[in-house]
Amino acid sequence: MQSDQQHVVHVVGARPNFPKAAPVLAALERYDVRQTLVHTGQHYDSNLSSVFLEQLGMPTPDVYLGVGSGTHGHQTAAVMTALEGMFAAERPDLVVVYGDINSTAAAALVAAKGGIRLAHVEAGLRSFDRTMPEEINRVVVDRLADLLLTTSVDAVGHLAREGVAADRIHFVGNPMIDSLLRCRPEPADQSARSDLDLPHRYALATLHRPGNVDDDAHAAALVHAMHAVADRIDIALPLHPRGRSRLTAAGLLDHPRMHVVDPMAYLPFLALLSDAALVITDSGGIQEESTVLGVPCLTVRPNTERPVTITDGTNRLVEPTELPEAVAEVLAAGRPSHWPTPPLWDGHAGERIAAILARALAAGPA
Repeated sequence: MQSDQQHVVHVVGARPNFPKAAPVLAALERYDVRQTLVHTGQHYDSNLSSVFLEQLGMPTPDVYLGVGSGTHGHQTAAVMTALEGMFAAERPDLVVVYGDINSTAAAALVAAKGGIRLAHVEAGLRSFDRTMPEEINRVVVDRLADLLLTTSVDAVGHLAREGVAADRIHFVGNPMIDSLLRCRPEPADQSARSDLDLPHRYALATLHRPGNVDDDAHAAALVHAMHAVADRIDIALPLHPRGRSRLTAAGLLDHPRMHVVDPMAYLPFLALLSDAALVITDSGGIQEESTVLGVPCLTVRPNTERPVTITDGTNRLVEPTELPEAVAEVLAAGRPSHWPTPPLWDGHAGERIAAILARALAAGPA
C-alpha cells in the first residue's frame, strides 16, 4: 500500500445504507485510493446485516462499532464518540455517508468538526416533515457536506433553494438501483414465495414508521386496514422490531391471510417484491425499488421525501382509511406493462459517484 494513497472512509449503519454503498465501494476500487468501511452497528440485527453485506458483494467491514439500538440521542452520541477517536487517528481525506439514519448524522458532525471533507450520497431529499427524525438528519448532513450527491432532479432543486452552491451539488442517480439491477432475481425464482406458503398472487408489506406504529390508536387503525386488505389478498409481511409489540397487540396476526415473518435478507426480499401484485409500505427505499420494478406501491404516509417515485414511478400516498379501496383499485388494474422511471436510475450511479469523489480527491481541499 502506497503511503501517499488518499484515504476514503465510508460509514454505514443500517440495512438501507448497504445497497447504496455497495456500488460506490466497488466503483472506487478502480481508483488509486485506500478505502475503509465502517459499520456502526446501528442496525438491530447484526447477523442479518452480515447477510446483506455478503449478498451485495460488499467487503467485511474494517471497523465494527456495535453501537446497537437506543434513543436517538444515545445512538448518535455513541457513534460520534467512537468515530471521533478513529478520525483523529486516521485523518481520512474524505468521509462518505449514506442516507438519513442517525449514524449518517453522527459521522457528518464528527467529520465537519474535525475539518475532514464530507460527501453525502442521497443528498437533498426532503419530506418537509420535521416530526420525522430522518428529516432532521437530512437537513443537518446537507448543511455540513462538501459534496452533495443527489438521486433526483427535485433534490437538486431543494438544495439550490436552501442556498447550497451549485458546484457542490452533483446529480448522479440512485446507487440503490445499481444494486437492485445487479441482484434482480430471475422470473423463475419462486423460492421465497414457496417458503412462505404464499399463493401465486399476493401483496407484500413493510410497516415500521413511528407515525404508524408508535401509538396504540394509530397501530389499531393500521391493523384494521390491513385486515380489510387481507380479506382480498394474502399479505407477506416481514415485520420490523419497531412496532412489533403494538401491531401484534392490535391483532395483526389474527387474520389467516397475514403471513408475518421476521425481517428478511436482501435477495429473498427482492424476489418477493419483484413478484408481488403490489406493495404496501412506509419505507423510503421500497418506494424506489418498486418504482424500477413496476410494482404498484401504496405508501402509508401523509408525505414522502421521494416524490419522484410518484411522478416517475408506481407510487401513491394513502392514509390507512384509504388503503382497502386503493388496494382494490390496484388489483383491478393489474401491474402496468409500461411506466416511467426517474432519469439516471440506470445502474451506473456508483460509477458516477466514484468519478466525482476521485476528482475531488485529486483536486485537493477547496
